[in-house]
Amino acid sequence: MLCEKARMRTSLNIDTRQWPELWQAAYKQLEQEVVPSKLQTWIQPLELVSTEPAGGLSGGLKINLAAPNEFSAQWIRDNYKKILEGAFSQVTGSSCEVQISVKEQDSAVSAAADEPGGNSYEPPVEVAGGGHSGDSSNLSQGGTRPGVVHSSRPAPSSYEGHIDSRYTFENFVVGASNQFAHASAVAVSEQPGKQYNPLFLYSPPGLGKTHLLHAIANHVIAKMPNARVCYLSAENFVNDLIDSLQHKRMPQFRNRYRDSYDVILIDDIQFIAGKKSSEEEFFHTFNALHASKRQIVVSSDRPPKEIEGLEERVRTRFEWGLIADISPPEIETRIAILKAKAERDDIYLPDDVSTFLASYIKSNVRELEGVLISLQAQASLTGAEISLEMAKHQLKTAIPEESAVFTVESIQNAVAKHFHLKVQDLKSVTRARTVALPRQIAMYLMRKYTGMGYKEIGHYFGKDHTTILHGCNKIERELETDQTIREAVEKIQNLL
Repeated sequence: MLCEKARMRTSLNIDTRQWPELWQAAYKQLEQEVVPSKLQTWIQPLELVSTEPAGGLSGGLKINLAAPNEFSAQWIRDNYKKILEGAFSQVTGSSCEVQISVKEQDSAVSAAADEPGGNSYEPPVEVAGGGHSGDSSNLSQGGTRPGVVHSSRPAPSSYEGHIDSRYTFENFVVGASNQFAHASAVAVSEQPGKQYNPLFLYSPPGLGKTHLLHAIANHVIAKMPNARVCYLSAENFVNDLIDSLQHKRMPQFRNRYRDSYDVILIDDIQFIAGKKSSEEEFFHTFNALHASKRQIVVSSDRPPKEIEGLEERVRTRFEWGLIADISPPEIETRIAILKAKAERDDIYLPDDVSTFLASYIKSNVRELEGVLISLQAQASLTGAEISLEMAKHQLKTAIPEESAVFTVESIQNAVAKHFHLKVQDLKSVTRARTVALPRQIAMYLMRKYTGMGYKEIGHYFGKDHTTILHGCNKIERELETDQTIREAVEKIQNLL
Protein backbone atom coordinates (compact mmCIF):
# COMPACT_ATOMS: atom_id res chain seq x y z
CA MET A 1 0.00 0.00 0.00
CA LEU A 2 2.80 2.42 0.87
CA CYS A 3 4.52 1.70 -2.43
CA GLU A 4 1.32 2.36 -4.33
CA LYS A 5 0.78 5.57 -2.39
CA ALA A 6 4.32 6.74 -3.14
CA ARG A 7 3.90 5.89 -6.83
CA MET A 8 0.70 7.95 -6.96
CA ARG A 9 2.61 10.93 -5.58
CA THR A 10 5.17 10.74 -8.38
CA SER A 11 2.81 10.98 -11.34
CA LEU A 12 -0.61 12.29 -12.24
CA ASN A 13 -1.03 9.62 -14.91
CA ILE A 14 -2.95 7.11 -12.81
CA ASP A 15 -4.15 4.19 -14.88
CA THR A 16 -7.22 2.07 -14.20
CA ARG A 17 -5.23 -0.60 -12.37
CA GLN A 18 -4.36 1.93 -9.67
CA TRP A 19 -7.91 3.18 -9.09
CA PRO A 20 -8.74 0.63 -6.35
CA GLU A 21 -5.56 1.52 -4.44
CA LEU A 22 -6.19 5.25 -4.90
CA TRP A 23 -9.77 4.99 -3.64
CA GLN A 24 -8.73 2.74 -0.74
CA ALA A 25 -5.99 5.16 0.33
CA ALA A 26 -8.35 8.15 0.11
CA TYR A 27 -11.03 6.26 2.03
CA LYS A 28 -8.59 5.62 4.88
CA GLN A 29 -7.99 9.37 5.04
CA LEU A 30 -11.72 9.98 5.14
CA GLU A 31 -12.14 7.53 8.01
CA GLN A 32 -10.17 9.96 10.16
CA GLU A 33 -12.40 12.92 9.29
CA VAL A 34 -15.96 11.63 8.83
CA VAL A 35 -18.00 9.92 11.54
CA PRO A 36 -18.67 6.22 10.74
CA SER A 37 -22.43 6.55 10.27
CA LYS A 38 -22.02 9.37 7.73
CA LEU A 39 -19.11 7.59 6.06
CA GLN A 40 -21.24 4.50 5.55
CA THR A 41 -24.29 6.43 4.33
CA TRP A 42 -22.65 8.88 1.94
CA ILE A 43 -19.06 7.94 1.10
CA GLN A 44 -19.03 4.14 1.01
CA PRO A 45 -21.49 3.83 -1.94
CA LEU A 46 -19.32 6.05 -4.15
CA GLU A 47 -17.36 4.55 -7.02
CA LEU A 48 -14.22 5.96 -8.66
CA VAL A 49 -14.98 6.00 -12.39
CA SER A 50 -12.06 7.97 -13.86
CA THR A 51 -9.02 10.14 -13.20
CA GLU A 52 -7.36 12.64 -15.50
CA PRO A 53 -4.93 15.56 -15.32
CA ALA A 54 -6.86 18.74 -14.52
CA GLY A 55 -4.83 20.85 -16.92
CA GLY A 56 -4.54 24.62 -16.68
CA LEU A 57 -1.80 26.61 -15.01
CA SER A 58 -2.25 24.97 -11.61
CA GLY A 59 -2.19 21.42 -12.93
CA GLY A 60 -3.46 18.84 -10.48
CA LEU A 61 -5.74 15.88 -10.89
CA LYS A 62 -9.43 15.55 -11.69
CA ILE A 63 -11.18 12.71 -9.83
CA ASN A 64 -14.58 11.55 -11.10
CA LEU A 65 -16.76 9.71 -8.59
CA ALA A 66 -20.22 8.24 -9.13
CA ALA A 67 -23.03 8.26 -6.55
CA PRO A 68 -26.00 5.87 -6.57
CA ASN A 69 -28.56 8.63 -7.34
CA GLU A 70 -28.92 12.36 -7.90
CA PHE A 71 -30.05 12.99 -4.33
CA SER A 72 -26.86 11.46 -2.93
CA ALA A 73 -24.73 13.16 -5.57
CA GLN A 74 -26.09 16.62 -4.73
CA TRP A 75 -25.77 16.04 -0.99
CA ILE A 76 -22.14 14.99 -1.39
CA ARG A 77 -21.41 17.99 -3.64
CA ASP A 78 -22.86 20.30 -0.98
CA ASN A 79 -21.35 18.68 2.12
CA TYR A 80 -18.37 16.45 1.31
CA LYS A 81 -16.76 17.75 -1.90
CA LYS A 82 -14.01 19.70 -0.13
CA ILE A 83 -13.35 16.83 2.28
CA LEU A 84 -13.01 14.39 -0.62
CA GLU A 85 -10.67 16.75 -2.45
CA GLY A 86 -8.55 17.07 0.68
CA ALA A 87 -8.32 13.29 1.08
CA PHE A 88 -7.27 12.73 -2.54
CA SER A 89 -4.78 15.60 -2.34
CA GLN A 90 -3.25 14.05 0.76
CA VAL A 91 -2.86 10.71 -1.02
CA THR A 92 -1.56 11.99 -4.35
CA GLY A 93 0.48 14.92 -3.07
CA SER A 94 -1.17 17.16 -5.67
CA SER A 95 -4.21 19.42 -5.78
CA CYS A 96 -7.31 17.45 -6.72
CA GLU A 97 -10.69 18.45 -8.11
CA VAL A 98 -13.51 16.02 -7.35
CA GLN A 99 -16.60 15.75 -9.56
CA ILE A 100 -19.69 13.79 -8.55
CA SER A 101 -21.92 12.19 -11.17
CA VAL A 102 -24.71 9.61 -10.97
CA LYS A 103 -24.28 5.94 -11.78
CA GLU A 104 -25.99 5.39 -15.11
CA GLN A 105 -27.87 2.29 -14.01
CA ASP A 106 -29.45 4.10 -11.04
CA SER A 107 -30.41 7.38 -12.70
CA ALA A 108 -33.89 6.14 -13.57
CA VAL A 109 -34.56 5.17 -9.98
CA SER A 110 -33.40 8.59 -8.76
CA ALA A 111 -35.55 10.37 -11.31
CA ALA A 112 -38.58 8.35 -10.27
CA ALA A 113 -37.96 9.20 -6.65
CA ASP A 114 -37.84 12.92 -7.46
CA GLU A 115 -40.98 12.82 -9.58
CA PRO A 116 -43.65 14.87 -7.78
CA GLY A 117 -46.31 12.58 -6.45
CA GLY A 118 -44.45 9.42 -7.43
CA ASN A 119 -46.37 6.86 -5.43
CA SER A 120 -46.27 3.22 -6.44
CA TYR A 121 -47.14 0.98 -3.51
CA GLU A 122 -46.42 -2.58 -2.54
CA PRO A 123 -48.67 -4.53 -0.14
CA PRO A 124 -49.00 -2.88 3.29
CA VAL A 125 -46.31 -3.60 5.80
CA GLU A 126 -46.97 -5.93 8.69
CA VAL A 127 -47.95 -3.98 11.78
CA ALA A 128 -47.35 -5.32 15.27
CA GLY A 129 -50.29 -4.78 17.60
CA GLY A 130 -53.19 -4.22 15.23
CA GLY A 131 -54.51 -3.99 11.70
CA HIS A 132 -54.31 -1.08 9.33
CA SER A 133 -56.62 1.86 9.76
CA GLY A 134 -56.47 4.99 7.69
CA ASP A 135 -58.41 7.18 10.16
CA SER A 136 -57.41 7.87 13.73
CA SER A 137 -61.11 7.88 14.66
CA ASN A 138 -61.08 4.11 14.18
CA LEU A 139 -58.41 3.58 16.85
CA SER A 140 -59.42 0.88 19.28
CA GLN A 141 -59.64 1.60 23.00
CA GLY A 142 -58.57 -1.91 23.88
CA GLY A 143 -55.75 -4.34 23.17
CA THR A 144 -52.08 -4.34 24.00
CA ARG A 145 -49.41 -1.73 23.47
CA PRO A 146 -48.17 -2.12 19.88
CA GLY A 147 -44.59 -2.77 18.99
CA VAL A 148 -42.57 -1.22 16.20
CA VAL A 149 -43.94 -1.27 12.68
CA HIS A 150 -42.05 -3.94 10.72
CA SER A 151 -41.49 -3.83 6.98
CA SER A 152 -40.43 -6.71 4.76
CA ARG A 153 -36.80 -5.85 5.54
CA PRO A 154 -35.06 -4.64 8.70
CA ALA A 155 -35.10 -0.88 9.19
CA PRO A 156 -31.74 0.80 8.57
CA SER A 157 -29.54 1.19 11.62
CA SER A 158 -29.90 4.97 11.53
CA TYR A 159 -33.69 4.78 11.87
CA GLU A 160 -34.89 5.35 15.43
CA GLY A 161 -38.55 4.80 16.31
CA HIS A 162 -38.08 4.38 20.05
CA ILE A 163 -40.58 6.17 22.28
CA ASP A 164 -39.08 6.97 25.68
CA SER A 165 -41.55 6.08 28.43
CA ARG A 166 -39.76 8.40 30.87
CA TYR A 167 -41.13 11.48 29.13
CA THR A 168 -44.76 12.05 30.14
CA PHE A 169 -47.08 14.98 30.71
CA GLU A 170 -47.05 14.17 34.42
CA ASN A 171 -43.33 14.91 34.82
CA PHE A 172 -43.28 17.91 32.48
CA VAL A 173 -42.94 21.04 34.61
CA VAL A 174 -45.42 23.64 33.37
CA GLY A 175 -44.76 27.36 33.68
CA ALA A 176 -45.72 30.57 31.93
CA SER A 177 -43.04 29.98 29.28
CA ASN A 178 -44.41 26.62 28.09
CA GLN A 179 -48.03 26.57 29.24
CA PHE A 180 -49.54 27.07 25.79
CA ALA A 181 -47.32 24.45 24.14
CA HIS A 182 -48.10 21.97 26.91
CA ALA A 183 -51.86 22.54 26.65
CA SER A 184 -51.72 22.15 22.86
CA ALA A 185 -49.80 18.88 23.16
CA VAL A 186 -52.31 17.51 25.69
CA ALA A 187 -55.24 18.47 23.43
CA VAL A 188 -53.65 16.71 20.46
CA SER A 189 -52.96 13.55 22.46
CA GLU A 190 -56.56 13.43 23.67
CA GLN A 191 -58.04 13.60 20.17
CA PRO A 192 -55.34 12.90 17.59
CA GLY A 193 -56.26 14.05 14.11
CA LYS A 194 -59.35 15.93 15.29
CA GLN A 195 -57.95 19.37 16.07
CA TYR A 196 -54.65 21.23 15.79
CA ASN A 197 -53.41 19.15 12.88
CA PRO A 198 -50.57 19.68 12.34
CA LEU A 199 -49.17 20.82 15.66
CA PHE A 200 -45.92 22.75 15.21
CA LEU A 201 -43.76 23.22 18.33
CA TYR A 202 -40.69 25.44 18.26
CA SER A 203 -38.07 26.72 20.68
CA PRO A 204 -34.30 27.00 21.09
CA PRO A 205 -32.60 23.69 22.01
CA GLY A 206 -33.04 22.19 25.46
CA LEU A 207 -36.42 23.64 26.45
CA GLY A 208 -38.64 20.56 26.26
CA LYS A 209 -39.82 20.04 22.67
CA THR A 210 -38.61 16.44 22.56
CA HIS A 211 -40.15 15.78 25.99
CA LEU A 212 -43.54 16.93 24.69
CA LEU A 213 -43.28 14.81 21.54
CA HIS A 214 -42.60 11.68 23.59
CA ALA A 215 -45.34 12.67 26.07
CA ILE A 216 -47.86 12.87 23.23
CA ALA A 217 -46.79 9.44 22.00
CA ASN A 218 -46.99 7.89 25.47
CA HIS A 219 -50.40 9.40 26.18
CA VAL A 220 -51.85 8.26 22.86
CA ILE A 221 -50.56 4.72 23.39
CA ALA A 222 -51.91 4.61 26.95
CA LYS A 223 -55.32 5.93 25.85
CA MET A 224 -55.53 3.94 22.59
CA PRO A 225 -53.31 0.84 22.88
CA ASN A 226 -53.80 -0.16 19.23
CA ALA A 227 -52.65 3.19 17.93
CA ARG A 228 -49.67 3.03 15.62
CA VAL A 229 -47.35 5.82 16.69
CA CYS A 230 -44.03 6.79 15.16
CA TYR A 231 -41.44 9.17 16.61
CA LEU A 232 -38.25 9.99 14.70
CA SER A 233 -35.93 12.87 13.95
CA ALA A 234 -35.97 14.63 10.58
CA GLU A 235 -32.36 13.53 10.08
CA ASN A 236 -33.44 9.89 10.38
CA PHE A 237 -36.27 10.55 7.93
CA VAL A 238 -33.68 11.84 5.43
CA ASN A 239 -31.30 8.93 6.09
CA ASP A 240 -34.14 6.44 5.63
CA LEU A 241 -34.99 8.12 2.33
CA ILE A 242 -31.37 7.82 1.19
CA ASP A 243 -31.25 4.15 2.17
CA SER A 244 -34.48 3.50 0.26
CA LEU A 245 -33.18 5.30 -2.83
CA GLN A 246 -29.90 3.40 -2.76
CA HIS A 247 -31.60 0.02 -2.39
CA LYS A 248 -34.50 0.80 -4.77
CA ARG A 249 -37.12 0.47 -2.03
CA MET A 250 -39.05 3.70 -2.43
CA PRO A 251 -42.46 1.95 -2.47
CA GLN A 252 -41.72 0.51 0.99
CA PHE A 253 -40.53 3.91 2.20
CA ARG A 254 -43.71 5.63 1.05
CA ASN A 255 -45.89 2.85 2.40
CA ARG A 256 -44.18 3.08 5.78
CA TYR A 257 -44.74 6.78 6.33
CA ARG A 258 -47.99 7.36 4.46
CA ASP A 259 -50.00 4.26 5.35
CA SER A 260 -48.54 2.65 8.47
CA TYR A 261 -49.09 5.18 11.28
CA ASP A 262 -51.96 6.93 13.00
CA VAL A 263 -49.72 9.49 14.68
CA ILE A 264 -46.33 10.60 13.41
CA LEU A 265 -44.01 12.90 15.38
CA ILE A 266 -40.91 14.36 13.72
CA ASP A 267 -38.24 16.19 15.73
CA ASP A 268 -36.03 18.98 14.30
CA ILE A 269 -38.01 19.29 11.08
CA GLN A 270 -35.79 22.21 9.98
CA PHE A 271 -33.24 19.57 8.96
CA ILE A 272 -35.15 18.81 5.73
CA ALA A 273 -34.93 22.43 4.53
CA GLY A 274 -33.03 22.75 1.27
CA LYS A 275 -33.09 19.01 0.58
CA LYS A 276 -35.28 18.76 -2.50
CA SER A 277 -36.12 15.05 -2.46
CA SER A 278 -36.70 15.03 1.30
CA GLU A 279 -39.05 17.99 1.11
CA GLU A 280 -40.83 16.37 -1.83
CA GLU A 281 -41.38 13.10 0.04
CA PHE A 282 -42.38 14.88 3.24
CA PHE A 283 -44.84 17.07 1.32
CA HIS A 284 -46.69 14.06 -0.11
CA THR A 285 -46.46 12.20 3.20
CA PHE A 286 -47.99 15.19 4.97
CA ASN A 287 -50.83 15.40 2.43
CA ALA A 288 -51.60 11.68 2.74
CA LEU A 289 -51.69 11.79 6.54
CA HIS A 290 -53.66 15.03 6.75
CA ALA A 291 -56.25 13.90 4.18
CA SER A 292 -56.96 10.75 6.20
CA LYS A 293 -57.19 12.73 9.45
CA ARG A 294 -54.11 11.23 11.02
CA GLN A 295 -52.12 13.37 13.44
CA ILE A 296 -48.86 15.12 12.51
CA VAL A 297 -46.69 16.79 15.14
CA VAL A 298 -43.36 18.40 14.27
CA SER A 299 -40.80 20.39 16.22
CA SER A 300 -38.23 22.94 15.14
CA ASP A 301 -35.74 25.38 16.60
CA ARG A 302 -37.56 28.27 14.91
CA PRO A 303 -41.05 29.11 13.51
CA PRO A 304 -41.94 28.05 9.95
CA LYS A 305 -41.39 31.52 8.47
CA GLU A 306 -37.81 31.58 9.74
CA ILE A 307 -36.70 28.18 8.43
CA GLU A 308 -34.30 29.10 5.64
CA GLY A 309 -34.47 27.12 2.42
CA LEU A 310 -37.86 25.57 3.20
CA GLU A 311 -40.19 25.31 0.20
CA GLU A 312 -43.20 27.60 0.44
CA ARG A 313 -45.69 24.78 -0.07
CA VAL A 314 -44.21 22.91 2.91
CA ARG A 315 -44.14 26.07 5.01
CA THR A 316 -47.83 26.74 4.34
CA ARG A 317 -48.71 23.19 5.39
CA PHE A 318 -47.11 23.82 8.78
CA GLU A 319 -49.23 26.97 9.11
CA TRP A 320 -52.48 25.07 8.51
CA GLY A 321 -52.62 23.93 12.11
CA LEU A 322 -51.48 25.33 15.44
CA ILE A 323 -48.05 26.86 16.06
CA ALA A 324 -46.87 26.94 19.68
CA ASP A 325 -43.57 28.23 21.01
CA ILE A 326 -41.64 27.48 24.19
CA SER A 327 -39.65 30.32 25.72
CA PRO A 328 -36.76 30.06 28.17
CA PRO A 329 -38.31 29.33 31.58
CA GLU A 330 -38.60 32.00 34.27
CA ILE A 331 -36.69 31.41 37.51
CA GLU A 332 -39.67 29.90 39.35
CA THR A 333 -40.06 27.28 36.63
CA ARG A 334 -36.32 26.61 36.58
CA ILE A 335 -36.35 25.98 40.34
CA ALA A 336 -39.39 23.69 39.95
CA ILE A 337 -37.60 21.75 37.20
CA LEU A 338 -34.57 21.23 39.42
CA LYS A 339 -36.69 20.09 42.36
CA ALA A 340 -38.66 17.70 40.17
CA LYS A 341 -35.45 16.23 38.74
CA ALA A 342 -33.97 15.87 42.23
CA GLU A 343 -37.10 14.14 43.48
CA ARG A 344 -37.20 11.70 40.56
CA ASP A 345 -33.53 10.79 41.00
CA ASP A 346 -33.65 10.78 44.81
CA ILE A 347 -31.11 13.62 45.08
CA TYR A 348 -30.96 15.81 48.19
CA LEU A 349 -31.11 19.38 46.92
CA PRO A 350 -31.23 22.29 49.41
CA ASP A 351 -33.35 25.30 48.46
CA ASP A 352 -30.39 27.68 48.38
CA VAL A 353 -28.57 25.43 45.87
CA SER A 354 -31.59 25.16 43.57
CA THR A 355 -31.99 28.94 43.66
CA PHE A 356 -28.28 29.44 42.95
CA LEU A 357 -28.31 27.09 39.95
CA ALA A 358 -31.55 28.51 38.56
CA SER A 359 -30.17 32.04 38.87
CA TYR A 360 -27.18 31.33 36.64
CA ILE A 361 -28.46 28.81 34.11
CA LYS A 362 -31.33 30.55 32.39
CA SER A 363 -31.83 29.38 28.84
CA ASN A 364 -31.45 25.60 28.68
CA VAL A 365 -33.33 23.05 30.75
CA ARG A 366 -31.07 20.22 29.61
CA GLU A 367 -28.02 22.08 30.89
CA LEU A 368 -29.82 22.85 34.13
CA GLU A 369 -30.45 19.16 34.76
CA GLY A 370 -26.92 18.29 33.61
CA VAL A 371 -25.24 20.44 36.25
CA LEU A 372 -27.43 18.85 38.92
CA ILE A 373 -26.19 15.41 37.83
CA SER A 374 -22.58 16.65 37.96
CA LEU A 375 -23.16 18.02 41.44
CA GLN A 376 -24.67 14.74 42.60
CA ALA A 377 -21.68 12.84 41.19
CA GLN A 378 -19.31 15.11 43.10
CA ALA A 379 -21.29 14.61 46.33
CA SER A 380 -21.32 10.84 45.82
CA LEU A 381 -17.56 10.68 45.26
CA THR A 382 -16.71 12.81 48.30
CA GLY A 383 -19.37 11.37 50.60
CA ALA A 384 -20.63 14.88 51.40
CA GLU A 385 -24.08 16.37 51.04
CA ILE A 386 -24.75 18.90 48.32
CA SER A 387 -24.24 22.42 49.66
CA LEU A 388 -24.09 25.95 48.30
CA GLU A 389 -20.32 26.03 48.84
CA MET A 390 -19.92 22.77 46.92
CA ALA A 391 -22.11 24.09 44.10
CA LYS A 392 -20.07 27.29 43.81
CA HIS A 393 -16.76 25.43 43.90
CA GLN A 394 -17.78 22.65 41.53
CA LEU A 395 -19.39 24.90 38.96
CA LYS A 396 -17.25 28.03 39.13
CA THR A 397 -15.58 27.20 35.79
CA ALA A 398 -18.79 26.00 34.17
CA ILE A 399 -20.98 28.99 35.02
CA PRO A 400 -20.02 32.35 33.48
CA GLU A 401 -20.12 35.55 35.47
CA GLU A 402 -23.44 37.28 34.93
CA SER A 403 -21.65 40.42 33.72
CA ALA A 404 -19.36 38.57 31.31
CA VAL A 405 -19.47 39.72 27.69
CA PHE A 406 -18.74 37.06 25.11
CA THR A 407 -17.77 37.91 21.55
CA VAL A 408 -17.08 35.75 18.53
CA GLU A 409 -13.42 36.71 18.67
CA SER A 410 -13.01 35.99 22.39
CA ILE A 411 -14.64 32.57 22.04
CA GLN A 412 -12.58 31.60 19.00
CA ASN A 413 -9.39 32.79 20.68
CA ALA A 414 -10.13 30.86 23.87
CA VAL A 415 -10.93 27.65 21.97
CA ALA A 416 -7.82 27.98 19.79
CA LYS A 417 -5.63 28.65 22.83
CA HIS A 418 -6.97 25.66 24.76
CA PHE A 419 -6.41 23.25 21.86
CA HIS A 420 -3.09 24.83 20.77
CA LEU A 421 -4.48 25.83 17.38
CA LYS A 422 -4.65 28.99 15.34
CA VAL A 423 -8.00 30.73 14.95
CA GLN A 424 -7.60 30.24 11.20
CA ASP A 425 -7.52 26.47 11.77
CA LEU A 426 -11.07 26.66 13.14
CA LYS A 427 -12.17 28.30 9.90
CA SER A 428 -10.40 25.80 7.64
CA VAL A 429 -12.10 23.05 5.64
CA THR A 430 -10.29 20.17 7.32
CA ARG A 431 -12.45 17.57 9.06
CA ALA A 432 -9.67 16.02 11.12
CA ARG A 433 -10.98 15.43 14.65
CA THR A 434 -8.15 17.50 16.13
CA VAL A 435 -9.73 20.52 14.42
CA ALA A 436 -13.36 19.46 13.92
CA LEU A 437 -14.04 18.95 17.64
CA PRO A 438 -12.62 22.36 18.70
CA ARG A 439 -14.56 23.96 15.84
CA GLN A 440 -17.82 22.38 17.06
CA ILE A 441 -17.10 23.50 20.63
CA ALA A 442 -16.58 27.05 19.34
CA MET A 443 -19.89 26.83 17.46
CA TYR A 444 -21.65 25.61 20.60
CA LEU A 445 -20.22 28.38 22.80
CA MET A 446 -21.04 31.07 20.21
CA ARG A 447 -24.62 29.82 20.02
CA LYS A 448 -24.87 29.66 23.80
CA TYR A 449 -23.37 32.99 24.77
CA THR A 450 -23.77 35.38 21.83
CA GLY A 451 -27.41 34.73 20.91
CA MET A 452 -26.53 34.47 17.21
CA GLY A 453 -28.50 32.24 14.84
CA TYR A 454 -27.06 29.20 13.10
CA LYS A 455 -26.73 31.00 9.77
CA GLU A 456 -24.92 33.93 11.36
CA ILE A 457 -22.49 31.61 13.14
CA GLY A 458 -21.96 29.79 9.85
CA HIS A 459 -20.59 32.98 8.30
CA TYR A 460 -17.66 32.88 10.75
CA PHE A 461 -16.74 29.30 9.77
CA GLY A 462 -17.72 29.16 6.11
CA LYS A 463 -20.40 26.55 6.89
CA ASP A 464 -24.13 26.32 6.23
CA HIS A 465 -26.68 26.46 9.05
CA THR A 466 -27.30 22.69 9.09
CA THR A 467 -23.61 22.06 9.78
CA ILE A 468 -23.72 24.54 12.68
CA LEU A 469 -26.90 22.94 14.01
CA HIS A 470 -25.33 19.49 13.86
CA GLY A 471 -22.16 20.68 15.62
CA CYS A 472 -24.06 22.47 18.41
CA ASN A 473 -26.38 19.52 19.02
CA LYS A 474 -23.46 17.08 19.05
CA ILE A 475 -21.54 19.02 21.71
CA GLU A 476 -24.70 19.52 23.75
CA ARG A 477 -25.29 15.75 23.79
CA GLU A 478 -21.67 14.84 24.51
CA LEU A 479 -21.46 17.28 27.42
CA GLU A 480 -23.79 14.91 29.24
CA THR A 481 -21.78 11.76 28.56
CA ASP A 482 -18.15 12.68 27.78
CA GLN A 483 -16.10 13.85 30.74
CA THR A 484 -13.20 14.96 28.51
CA ILE A 485 -15.36 17.29 26.45
CA ARG A 486 -17.11 18.60 29.56
CA GLU A 487 -13.75 19.47 31.15
CA ALA A 488 -12.52 21.11 27.93
CA VAL A 489 -15.62 23.33 27.74
CA GLU A 490 -15.26 24.30 31.40
CA LYS A 491 -11.61 25.25 30.92
CA ILE A 492 -12.42 27.30 27.84
CA GLN A 493 -15.16 29.13 29.73
CA ASN A 494 -12.63 29.80 32.46
CA LEU A 495 -10.23 31.25 29.85
CA LEU A 496 -12.97 33.60 28.73
